[in-house]
Amino acid sequence: MSGAVADESRTSGRALGVDLGSVRIGLALSDPTRTVASPLSVLRRAKNDRAADHRAILAAAREHEVTTIVVGMPLSLSGGKGPAARAAVAEIAALGAAAGTGIEVIAHDERLTTVSAERSLDEAGVRGRDRTAVVDKVAAAIMLQSWLESPRA
Repeated sequence: MSGAVADESRTSGRALGVDLGSVRIGLALSDPTRTVASPLSVLRRAKNDRAADHRAILAAAREHEVTTIVVGMPLSLSGGKGPAARAAVAEIAALGAAAGTGIEVIAHDERLTTVSAERSLDEAGVRGRDRTAVVDKVAAAIMLQSWLESPRA
């Protein structure tokens, strides 16, 4: 279902992974065959303007001819929806409404993606400001790759 939040399904075209943080938004992009996810960029959150954040995400989606936006859902370790997940549900719905037709917006479990990103950056020796600049897009790539490999994708 285009332009709206949908169950995890898969259409053709690139997918954009989105890691919604309180300060930054990490973006990752799949290849056209939806086999591999790569870190793309990090957006700085607009102060108190989620609509501006959504316009920036949608601009990236359109630039890269994305047909599906996969937004990380911050579930608790037990799989429940705490305050962060409930806020993400509302934001995903708003992003889906802003997307209009042609771009599907779905949620995917992002548990431990930031931890995995931090470990990867540790192993690569990335520290300090360099690390802060990339951790969100690496987390988005890990989450998107998880979706690409999931049976429901």
